[in-house]
Amino acid sequence: MAKETKGKIAVIGEHDSVMGFRAVGCSVFPTATPQDTVAKLRQLAQEGAGAIFITETAADNPLVQEYLAVLAQRTFPVVTLIPSLGGTRGLAMERLKANAEKAIGADVLFQRKG
Repeated sequence: MAKETKGKIAVIGEHDSVMGFRAVGCSVFPTATPQDTVAKLRQLAQEGAGAIFITETAADNPLVQEYLAVLAQRTFPVVTLIPSLGGTRGLAMERLKANAEKAIGADVLFQRKG
């Protein structure tokens, strides 16, 4: 299976939220528990996936967040949070804001004046 995901785009999350990505050529991995999600993230990272999209619902767990922090220290795979079919939980925007603050040293995305 390593050849199947090497350098590919993978999508992880609840079944209904991820299955549509199969139509555009992504490798799709429905998960039901945080343990399943972490196991799949680990497997995909070891197999050399280039990019992983994970639904906010699947990522919204301390166990998953802990492993996402490990992956964030690596160059690949690039992990991006996406909304689930039920809508956004705001996690993706929080992560984007935190990464921008870390890179720039200031809140330039949501800076409010006056």
